[in-house]
Amino acid sequence: MRTPAAASVPVGASAPARATASNDPSEGELRDVSVVPADALRGAAPAAEGRRAAGPAELGPKARLWPSLVAVYRAQLSRARVARIPLLFVATFQSIGIMILMRGVVDGGGEARAVVAGSAVLVVAFVALNLLAQYFGQLRASGGLDHYATLPVPPAAVVLGAAGAYASFTVPGTVVTAVFGCLLFGLPMTHLWVLVAVIPLAGAALAGLGAALGLLAPRPEFATLLGQLGMSAALLLGVLPPERMPQVIRLARDLLPSTYGVEAFARTFGERPDWGFVLGDLAVCAAVGVISLAVATWAYRRAAVR
Repeated sequence: MRTPAAASVPVGASAPARATASNDPSEGELRDVSVVPADALRGAAPAAEGRRAAGPAELGPKARLWPSLVAVYRAQLSRARVARIPLLFVATFQSIGIMILMRGVVDGGGEARAVVAGSAVLVVAFVALNLLAQYFGQLRASGGLDHYATLPVPPAAVVLGAAGAYASFTVPGTVVTAVFGCLLFGLPMTHLWVLVAVIPLAGAALAGLGAALGLLAPRPEFATLLGQLGMSAALLLGVLPPERMPQVIRLARDLLPSTYGVEAFARTFGERPDWGFVLGDLAVCAAVGVISLAVATWAYRRAAVR
C-alpha cells in the first residue's frame, strides 16, 4: 500500500525532485515546492566563473573635451569674476598711463602705431600671462590640482577652460585702451574689428605660456616672479617702437608670443593695410598659441601626478 507522500511524486521524477516534496501535518495534505533542475544548477556555476574572469563591468564613457571645457570655463569665470575685475582696471589704467607717458616722446607715424598696439595687447599679457601664472602656481601649492585630478575631465579642458576664462576678462580693457590710444595719437579706428582675432589668439598664446610657467614653477613665489618677468617683457618689447631697439633686442622680441599680435594690430592703422601680412602674423600667433597650450597641458599632467 503506497503512502500519500509516495503518491504525490510523479513517476520518473529525479532524485532532487522527490526530495522537494514535503508533507504538511497541520493540513493533512501534500504541498508542492518549486524545484530548480539540477542541470540548471550545474550550468550556473561556470557562467558565474566566466563573469568573474571577465573582470569588473566597464564604467560609463569618459567626459568629452568640449562639454568639459565649457563646464570648467563657466566655473572659472564665475569664481574669478569678483576677484579679477579690480585687477582688470589696474591693467587698463596701466596701459593708458603708458600711452600718456609715451605721448610726450612719440608724435605719430609708425611709432605711435606700435605704442597703441603694444599697450592694447599689454592688457592681455597682464591678465592672461601674469595672473594665470600666479593662479596655477597657487593651485599647485595648495593641492587644488588634486581636485581636478579626481574629476573625469580631460587635462586639456582644465587648461583651456582656465585660460579662456582669464582671457575673457581682457576684452573690455583691451577695447578701451585701443580706443583711447587712437584718440590720443590721432589714429583711425576703422579696423578696430581686428581685435576680434587679436585678443583670442594673443590671449591663447600668452595664457598657455602663463599656465606652463605656473605649473612648472617649484614654488608659487617663483610662479609669481616668472609671471611678472613675462609681463615686463611684454611691456618693454611690445610697447616700445622696434625701430629704436638694438638688433639683439629685436631678436628677443621675435620670441615673445604677443609680438605677432602687436604687429598684426599695428599694421591695420595704415591707410592701406597689407592684409596678407596681417593674416600671416595672426597665423604665427595662432601656431604659438597651440604650442604653448600643448606645453601647458603636458605641464598640468606632470604636476597632477606628483
